Amino acid sequence: MSDAEEIEALAGEYVLGTLNAAERAAVAARRSREPALEAAILTWERRLAPLDGGAPTVEPPHGLFERIMTEIEGLPAREAGGAEIIELSRRLRRWRTAALAGGAVAATLAVALLRENFRDEGVQRPEASNYVAVLQKDAASPAFLVEVDFDSRILTVRPVAAAGQPGKSYELWMIPDKPGPPKSLGVIADNGFTVRPTLSGYDASVVENAVYAVTLEPRGGSPTGQPTSPPLWTGKLVRATP
Repeated sequence: MSDAEEIEALAGEYVLGTLNAAERAAVAARRSREPALEAAILTWERRLAPLDGGAPTVEPPHGLFERIMTEIEGLPAREAGGAEIIELSRRLRRWRTAALAGGAVAATLAVALLRENFRDEGVQRPEASNYVAVLQKDAASPAFLVEVDFDSRILTVRPVAAAGQPGKSYELWMIPDKPGPPKSLGVIADNGFTVRPTLSGYDASVVENAVYAVTLEPRGGSPTGQPTSPPLWTGKLVRATP
């Protein structure tokens, strides 16, 4: 991990609150004398600010933190090879922090883009109980935005950076979290919004917990009712409105 990546990850941990008290105090002291770290922290705060009011405050059960720490301290990290295990655990925590924050940022951007594009095109959209997903290969490559209104089960899809392919169609699939084949949610329009009540026949828990994927199919969609190519972009829904 480069110095820049280390600073970026540390800033993300600081803003997300995943550091322990001693680590947080050390970062707070460093930010006053390290402009790069200060800038990274401010950037993370701006990225995550739109999510601050997006979820209700939940009081954790009494003693939860102490129970978590007891479990962590009981792990064999202090035995042979402990230093290496501790460092590996720290790196893993940072990878998870980056993934969590990346998903949060992507969801925030998705909500903003969907709302702005709807306004630009004069499309009527449902406002209640919305969930959103960014279908992507990685955090830097969003291809489609998906929004679901849970009250009406209306699905809205908008291409972001996926270029059309001659003689081909992009098809959206829902992959339930229980065993079973993917469910086709239809072909995605080459331009503009695709809006349809495709999810009306599914329970809310199935819709919320599924993975959504896009494949490249023959023009008009898969002729077999199942994907004929590997998924190109995937994502999961996150709540976008309180």
